[in-house]
Amino acid sequence: MPKGSDLLVAALENEGVDRIFGVPGEENLDVVESLRNSSIKLILTRHEQGAAFMAATYGRLTGKPGVCITTLGPGALNLTTGAAYALLGAMPMIMLTGQKGIMSSRQAKFQIVDVVSAFKPLTKLSLQIVSTSSIPTIVRDAFRIAMEERPGPVLLELPEDIAGEEGEDVAMLPQHPIEIPVAHRASLDRAAEMILKAKRPLIMLGAAASRPRSTAGIGGFVRRTQIPFFTTQMGKGTVAGGSRLYMGTAALSERDYVHEAVDRADLIIAIGHDTIEKPPFIMGPKGPQVIHISYTPANVERVYFPQCEVVGDIGPSLELLADRVEGRLHNASALLSLRESILSRITDRATEERWPPTPQRIVHDVRQVIPGDGIVALDNGMYKIWFARNYRTYVANTLLLDNALATMGAGLPSAMMAAMLYPERRVLAVCGDGGFMMNSQEMETAVRLKLNLVVLILEDSAYGMIRWKQAVDHFPDFGLTFGNPDFVKYAESYGAKGSRVKSTEDLVSTLETAFLGGGVHLVSVPIDYSENTRVLVDELREKLKQVEEPAE
Repeated sequence: MPKGSDLLVAALENEGVDRIFGVPGEENLDVVESLRNSSIKLILTRHEQGAAFMAATYGRLTGKPGVCITTLGPGALNLTTGAAYALLGAMPMIMLTGQKGIMSSRQAKFQIVDVVSAFKPLTKLSLQIVSTSSIPTIVRDAFRIAMEERPGPVLLELPEDIAGEEGEDVAMLPQHPIEIPVAHRASLDRAAEMILKAKRPLIMLGAAASRPRSTAGIGGFVRRTQIPFFTTQMGKGTVAGGSRLYMGTAALSERDYVHEAVDRADLIIAIGHDTIEKPPFIMGPKGPQVIHISYTPANVERVYFPQCEVVGDIGPSLELLADRVEGRLHNASALLSLRESILSRITDRATEERWPPTPQRIVHDVRQVIPGDGIVALDNGMYKIWFARNYRTYVANTLLLDNALATMGAGLPSAMMAAMLYPERRVLAVCGDGGFMMNSQEMETAVRLKLNLVVLILEDSAYGMIRWKQAVDHFPDFGLTFGNPDFVKYAESYGAKGSRVKSTEDLVSTLETAFLGGGVHLVSVPIDYSENTRVLVDELREKLKQVEEPAE
């Protein structure tokens, strides 16, 4: 007779799960034994947070829930940041946690935390399994909920006595496709009328546009309408960044060069925008009209209140909208004349040879060694703004950054997941020294899994973004600097390779050598963040002053 853990693992196999990440505990031992006898690979990580980031990134890249497992109490609570990462980032994920027996326990309240309640604000569903026979139904429902729009995390708590309890064999529930209706005809007609009337239309591609199921229809809409587009940070790559219609990425909320186009537009077609992202532009009473096109209705905010909504499956809905306007948009390219000026100023000084290298130079050199389908996974730090602003993408989900929770510590685990899924593609993790050290123990996991992965560490011996903002706000320099290990020796202690870049011109060749050598290779380079103030404060302040000065 099957145990509860056998039914759980059989249900996971029924969903196509091939790997589970995590750190099991005493309360999961029945599940571990069931996994040992299954087709599912258990990938042991060095911290539960890393397991959650890997599972969430699996969901982000495949559209199917990644799965992670932890014990009760402290192990489960270490998933909270990963749960929030998946919830805000709309990444489908299943978290399996253990618990003491619920029928009786000889350990009283030892390690017991109400994990189910703790995770309710961080998940789409948080549930304790209380009967063996219900497991197949609960697992099928959990996967369905995790994948439905808006995707996100689900937590299932399996007490050890339910896991170990024998019961009758219960049939698995078949999967069924999740179909999303296309937008209503009236909303498509209304949106088409607004687009046809627009004199200076502009498309914005947001986070939901980069879902695996979204990207095909979006490129077709841009090509058929010939309306120029810009992206949010998490919308990069949805349409090839090399397209002659690409106007840039909104790495800041306002006043950047891409906002020259945004501010002159009289209509913004916001495709897949999710207000969990830091605002890519600020709506106001005198600004452009906005059409919201996404799987779900807009979250109305002070800075985002669209005048028209097209809600439904993005790709097919855009095809229907293109049918209504194609060949009739005489003003489609009105803003395109701004493109060359915007892009040239963003890439200014990208090949400067100063030492340490500037963020612009590092982004430029990384692009030289990463093929079009190569994947760069960013941790969270000042460099994220520079990569969002300057790094050109050609394929969806090839620049993995988090502009939702914007947590540190996710860069290395996310890159590891990408390397597992796409072993034939180059994968680079880009981490600040602060973010890298938050989950650097996963280097051992990467080496143990024999991944091909390069990790680029940008060293400034500080929590650089906050230190920079401290300076911009005229606070004294205090409390945000630290020391670092010798990163080359640190990598080698895990069995990885390590290299230190000693001159600006050596960065490309060092990265190229690291990729050609295979395995896990850490590359350390110092970074000069003095450009932050020149480019992102002084230059933009001067630009704003010129705009505000009355013409003579």
